[in-house]
Amino acid sequence: MKLLTFAVAGKARPGVLRDEQLVVDLEAAGLPAGPNGGLLEIARGGDAMLARVRKAMNDKKAKTYDVAKVKVLPPIRRPSKIIAVGLNYIDHCKEANLPVPTEPVLFSKFTTSICGPYDQLSWPGGVTREVDYEVELGVVIGKTARDVEEKAALEYVMGYTVVNDVSARDLQFLGAKQWDRGKSLDTFCPYGPYIVTRDEIPDPHVLQVRTILNGKEMQNSNTRNLIFNINKIIAYASQGTTLLPGDLIPTGTPFGVGFSRKPPVFLKDGDECVCEVEKIGSIRNKVRVKK
Repeated sequence: MKLLTFAVAGKARPGVLRDEQLVVDLEAAGLPAGPNGGLLEIARGGDAMLARVRKAMNDKKAKTYDVAKVKVLPPIRRPSKIIAVGLNYIDHCKEANLPVPTEPVLFSKFTTSICGPYDQLSWPGGVTREVDYEVELGVVIGKTARDVEEKAALEYVMGYTVVNDVSARDLQFLGAKQWDRGKSLDTFCPYGPYIVTRDEIPDPHVLQVRTILNGKEMQNSNTRNLIFNINKIIAYASQGTTLLPGDLIPTGTPFGVGFSRKPPVFLKDGDECVCEVEKIGSIRNKVRVKK
Protein backbone atom coordinates (compact mmCIF):
# COMPACT_ATOMS: atom_id res chain seq x y z
CA MET A 1 0.00 0.00 0.00
CA LYS A 2 1.02 3.58 -0.62
CA LEU A 3 0.16 5.66 2.44
CA LEU A 4 0.14 9.45 2.30
CA THR A 5 -0.99 12.59 4.06
CA PHE A 6 -2.96 15.05 1.96
CA ALA A 7 -4.85 18.30 2.43
CA VAL A 8 -8.30 19.26 1.22
CA ALA A 9 -9.58 22.78 1.92
CA GLY A 10 -6.54 23.34 4.13
CA LYS A 11 -7.17 20.32 6.39
CA ALA A 12 -4.62 17.51 6.55
CA ARG A 13 -5.93 13.96 6.38
CA PRO A 14 -4.39 10.45 6.23
CA GLY A 15 -4.95 8.50 3.04
CA VAL A 16 -4.02 5.50 0.96
CA LEU A 17 -3.60 5.41 -2.81
CA ARG A 18 -5.94 3.26 -4.88
CA ASP A 19 -5.20 2.43 -8.52
CA GLU A 20 -2.38 5.00 -8.55
CA GLN A 21 -4.82 7.89 -8.96
CA LEU A 22 -7.42 7.94 -6.19
CA VAL A 23 -6.75 8.83 -2.56
CA VAL A 24 -8.99 7.01 -0.08
CA ASP A 25 -9.76 9.33 2.86
CA LEU A 26 -8.84 7.21 5.89
CA GLU A 27 -10.21 9.68 8.42
CA ALA A 28 -13.60 9.59 6.69
CA ALA A 29 -13.33 5.78 6.85
CA GLY A 30 -13.07 5.97 10.65
CA LEU A 31 -9.33 5.60 11.10
CA PRO A 32 -7.55 7.96 13.49
CA ALA A 33 -5.65 10.99 12.27
CA GLY A 34 -2.39 11.66 14.10
CA PRO A 35 -0.92 15.08 14.95
CA ASN A 36 -1.25 17.50 12.03
CA GLY A 37 -3.77 15.14 10.44
CA GLY A 38 -1.13 12.68 9.30
CA LEU A 39 -0.16 9.06 9.57
CA LEU A 40 1.48 8.92 12.99
CA GLU A 41 -1.46 7.24 14.74
CA ILE A 42 -1.66 4.69 11.94
CA ALA A 43 2.07 4.01 12.33
CA ARG A 44 1.57 3.52 16.06
CA GLY A 45 -1.24 1.05 15.42
CA GLY A 46 1.09 -1.48 13.78
CA ASP A 47 -0.09 -4.38 11.63
CA ALA A 48 -3.63 -4.32 13.06
CA MET A 49 -4.06 -0.72 11.93
CA LEU A 50 -2.60 -1.49 8.49
CA ALA A 51 -5.19 -4.25 8.14
CA ARG A 52 -7.89 -1.60 8.71
CA VAL A 53 -6.24 0.60 6.09
CA ARG A 54 -6.31 -2.23 3.56
CA LYS A 55 -9.99 -2.83 4.26
CA ALA A 56 -10.75 0.87 3.72
CA MET A 57 -8.69 0.90 0.52
CA ASN A 58 -10.74 -1.97 -0.91
CA ASP A 59 -14.09 -0.46 0.09
CA LYS A 60 -15.57 0.81 -3.17
CA LYS A 61 -17.91 3.10 -1.18
CA ALA A 62 -15.05 4.87 0.56
CA LYS A 63 -14.66 8.62 0.10
CA THR A 64 -11.95 9.34 -2.46
CA TYR A 65 -10.18 12.26 -4.11
CA ASP A 66 -8.19 12.58 -7.32
CA VAL A 67 -4.56 12.59 -6.18
CA ALA A 68 -3.75 15.23 -8.80
CA LYS A 69 -6.24 17.64 -7.20
CA VAL A 70 -5.10 17.48 -3.57
CA LYS A 71 -2.00 18.84 -1.86
CA VAL A 72 0.33 16.01 -0.87
CA LEU A 73 2.05 16.70 2.45
CA PRO A 74 4.94 14.98 4.28
CA PRO A 75 3.65 11.53 5.32
CA ILE A 76 4.49 12.14 9.00
CA ARG A 77 5.15 15.78 9.80
CA ARG A 78 6.75 15.40 13.22
CA PRO A 79 8.24 11.97 13.94
CA SER A 80 9.97 11.68 17.29
CA LYS A 81 13.32 11.73 15.50
CA ILE A 82 15.21 11.51 12.24
CA ILE A 83 18.32 9.31 12.43
CA ALA A 84 20.32 9.67 9.23
CA VAL A 85 23.23 7.59 7.97
CA GLY A 86 26.33 9.18 6.46
CA LEU A 87 28.97 7.68 4.16
CA ASN A 88 26.99 4.54 3.36
CA TYR A 89 28.08 4.02 -0.28
CA ILE A 90 31.75 3.30 -1.05
CA ASP A 91 31.76 5.51 -4.15
CA HIS A 92 30.40 8.41 -2.08
CA CYS A 93 33.17 7.93 0.51
CA LYS A 94 35.72 8.12 -2.30
CA GLU A 95 34.27 11.28 -3.85
CA ALA A 96 34.17 12.91 -0.40
CA ASN A 97 37.79 11.83 0.17
CA LEU A 98 36.80 10.16 3.44
CA PRO A 99 37.64 6.67 4.72
CA VAL A 100 35.09 3.88 4.39
CA PRO A 101 33.52 3.52 7.86
CA THR A 102 33.73 0.30 9.84
CA GLU A 103 30.39 0.94 11.54
CA PRO A 104 27.36 3.07 10.58
CA VAL A 105 27.89 6.83 10.86
CA LEU A 106 24.75 8.29 12.43
CA PHE A 107 23.65 11.91 12.77
CA SER A 108 20.39 13.73 13.43
CA LYS A 109 18.25 16.01 11.34
CA PHE A 110 15.87 18.26 13.26
CA THR A 111 12.21 17.34 12.68
CA THR A 112 11.54 21.00 11.80
CA SER A 113 13.58 20.41 8.63
CA ILE A 114 10.76 18.25 7.23
CA CYS A 115 8.82 19.58 4.26
CA GLY A 116 6.54 18.10 1.66
CA PRO A 117 7.49 16.14 -1.44
CA TYR A 118 6.55 19.04 -3.73
CA ASP A 119 7.29 22.00 -1.44
CA GLN A 120 9.90 24.67 -2.04
CA LEU A 121 13.41 24.28 -0.67
CA SER A 122 14.18 27.68 0.78
CA TRP A 123 16.92 29.20 2.92
CA PRO A 124 18.47 32.62 3.63
CA GLY A 125 21.37 33.32 1.28
CA GLY A 126 23.24 34.95 4.15
CA VAL A 127 23.24 31.70 6.15
CA THR A 128 24.58 29.30 3.50
CA ARG A 129 25.70 29.48 -0.12
CA GLU A 130 26.70 25.85 -0.64
CA VAL A 131 23.53 23.74 -0.51
CA ASP A 132 23.68 20.21 -1.91
CA TYR A 133 21.23 17.43 -2.86
CA GLU A 134 21.37 13.83 -1.60
CA VAL A 135 18.85 11.23 -2.75
CA GLU A 136 18.25 8.49 -0.16
CA LEU A 137 15.98 5.55 0.52
CA GLY A 138 14.11 6.37 3.72
CA VAL A 139 12.97 3.77 6.25
CA VAL A 140 9.93 4.46 8.45
CA ILE A 141 9.79 2.53 11.72
CA GLY A 142 6.50 0.71 12.40
CA LYS A 143 6.83 -0.50 15.98
CA THR A 144 8.92 0.26 19.04
CA ALA A 145 12.42 -1.15 18.62
CA ARG A 146 15.28 -1.41 21.11
CA ASP A 147 18.30 -3.71 21.02
CA VAL A 148 16.91 -5.62 18.04
CA GLU A 149 18.82 -8.35 16.22
CA GLU A 150 19.83 -7.83 12.60
CA LYS A 151 17.95 -10.89 11.35
CA ALA A 152 14.68 -9.54 12.80
CA ALA A 153 15.22 -5.86 12.02
CA LEU A 154 12.94 -5.59 8.97
CA GLU A 155 10.02 -6.75 11.12
CA TYR A 156 10.14 -3.30 12.74
CA VAL A 157 9.72 -1.45 9.43
CA MET A 158 6.40 0.13 8.53
CA GLY A 159 7.54 1.02 5.04
CA TYR A 160 9.86 2.94 2.75
CA THR A 161 9.93 6.44 1.29
CA VAL A 162 12.05 8.89 -0.73
CA VAL A 163 14.22 11.43 1.10
CA ASN A 164 16.39 14.30 -0.09
CA ASP A 165 18.99 14.84 2.67
CA VAL A 166 19.58 18.47 1.72
CA SER A 167 22.93 19.64 3.12
CA ALA A 168 24.61 23.03 3.60
CA ARG A 169 28.22 22.02 2.95
CA ASP A 170 29.74 25.28 4.21
CA LEU A 171 28.03 24.72 7.59
CA GLN A 172 28.74 20.98 7.59
CA PHE A 173 32.44 21.05 6.74
CA LEU A 174 33.84 24.53 7.34
CA GLY A 175 34.41 26.48 10.53
CA ALA A 176 32.84 24.65 13.47
CA LYS A 177 31.87 21.70 11.21
CA GLN A 178 28.30 21.49 12.44
CA TRP A 179 26.78 18.44 10.75
CA ASP A 180 23.43 18.67 12.52
CA ARG A 181 22.96 22.35 11.70
CA GLY A 182 24.17 21.91 8.13
CA LYS A 183 21.63 19.14 7.62
CA SER A 184 18.73 20.68 9.53
CA LEU A 185 17.79 24.10 8.22
CA ASP A 186 14.08 24.48 7.56
CA THR A 187 12.95 22.56 4.42
CA PHE A 188 16.16 20.46 4.39
CA CYS A 189 14.28 17.15 4.69
CA PRO A 190 11.69 16.87 1.93
CA TYR A 191 10.28 13.35 1.80
CA GLY A 192 7.41 11.28 0.49
CA PRO A 193 5.27 11.29 -1.50
CA TYR A 194 4.27 7.98 0.06
CA ILE A 195 5.23 5.46 2.66
CA VAL A 196 5.14 2.20 0.71
CA THR A 197 4.42 -0.62 3.15
CA ARG A 198 7.10 -3.26 3.58
CA ASP A 199 4.96 -6.05 2.11
CA GLU A 200 5.14 -4.20 -1.23
CA ILE A 201 8.95 -4.13 -1.09
CA PRO A 202 10.08 -7.49 0.32
CA ASP A 203 13.74 -6.73 -0.52
CA PRO A 204 14.71 -3.06 -0.05
CA HIS A 205 18.27 -3.81 -1.17
CA VAL A 206 17.57 -3.93 -4.93
CA LEU A 207 16.14 -0.45 -5.52
CA GLN A 208 17.45 2.08 -8.02
CA VAL A 209 17.92 5.62 -6.64
CA ARG A 210 18.39 8.76 -8.76
CA THR A 211 18.68 12.55 -8.58
CA ILE A 212 17.78 14.73 -11.56
CA LEU A 213 18.68 18.42 -11.32
CA ASN A 214 17.11 20.72 -13.91
CA GLY A 215 16.57 17.73 -16.20
CA LYS A 216 20.13 16.37 -15.87
CA GLU A 217 20.86 13.11 -14.08
CA MET A 218 23.28 13.72 -11.20
CA GLN A 219 23.05 10.50 -9.14
CA ASN A 220 22.19 6.96 -10.20
CA SER A 221 22.88 3.92 -8.04
CA ASN A 222 21.22 0.97 -6.35
CA THR A 223 20.62 0.11 -2.71
CA ARG A 224 22.51 -3.15 -3.28
CA ASN A 225 25.58 -0.90 -3.00
CA LEU A 226 24.87 0.13 0.60
CA ILE A 227 27.87 -0.51 2.86
CA PHE A 228 25.58 -1.24 5.81
CA ASN A 229 22.23 -2.72 4.85
CA ILE A 230 18.95 -1.74 6.44
CA ASN A 231 18.99 -4.67 8.86
CA LYS A 232 22.37 -3.54 10.17
CA ILE A 233 21.34 0.12 10.37
CA ILE A 234 18.20 -0.57 12.41
CA ALA A 235 19.96 -3.02 14.73
CA TYR A 236 22.85 -0.60 15.26
CA ALA A 237 20.66 2.47 15.79
CA SER A 238 18.49 0.60 18.30
CA GLN A 239 21.36 -0.42 20.54
CA GLY A 240 20.59 1.51 23.73
CA THR A 241 18.25 3.87 21.87
CA THR A 242 14.51 3.31 21.48
CA LEU A 243 13.15 3.73 17.97
CA LEU A 244 9.49 4.70 17.88
CA PRO A 245 6.75 4.26 15.28
CA GLY A 246 7.04 6.97 12.66
CA ASP A 247 10.78 7.54 13.15
CA LEU A 248 12.52 8.25 9.85
CA ILE A 249 15.90 6.77 8.87
CA PRO A 250 17.45 8.11 5.64
CA THR A 251 19.97 5.41 4.71
CA GLY A 252 22.72 7.34 2.90
CA THR A 253 23.41 8.78 -0.53
CA PRO A 254 25.49 7.46 -3.47
CA PHE A 255 28.11 9.04 -5.73
CA GLY A 256 27.33 12.24 -7.62
CA VAL A 257 26.67 14.89 -4.98
CA GLY A 258 27.35 18.48 -5.93
CA PHE A 259 30.20 19.45 -3.61
CA SER A 260 32.51 16.74 -4.99
CA ARG A 261 32.08 17.76 -8.63
CA LYS A 262 34.65 19.84 -10.46
CA PRO A 263 33.55 22.56 -10.48
CA PRO A 264 31.12 22.08 -7.56
CA VAL A 265 27.39 22.18 -8.30
CA PHE A 266 25.27 23.74 -5.56
CA LEU A 267 21.54 24.36 -5.59
CA LYS A 268 20.59 27.86 -6.70
CA ASP A 269 17.48 29.97 -6.91
CA GLY A 270 15.10 28.63 -9.56
CA ASP A 271 16.50 25.08 -9.67
CA GLU A 272 14.25 22.03 -9.69
CA CYS A 273 15.54 18.93 -7.94
CA VAL A 274 13.90 15.53 -8.42
CA CYS A 275 14.81 12.55 -6.24
CA GLU A 276 13.37 9.14 -6.98
CA VAL A 277 13.50 5.60 -5.64
CA GLU A 278 12.31 2.59 -7.61
CA LYS A 279 8.91 1.17 -6.55
CA ILE A 280 8.19 4.23 -4.38
CA GLY A 281 8.04 7.30 -6.60
CA SER A 282 9.67 10.70 -6.75
CA ILE A 283 9.75 14.00 -4.91
CA ARG A 284 10.12 17.25 -6.83
CA ASN A 285 11.24 20.45 -5.14
CA LYS A 286 11.93 23.89 -6.56
CA VAL A 287 14.54 26.12 -4.96
CA ARG A 288 13.96 29.61 -3.59
CA VAL A 289 16.91 31.39 -2.00
CA LYS A 290 15.88 34.25 0.26
CA LYS A 291 17.82 37.49 0.06
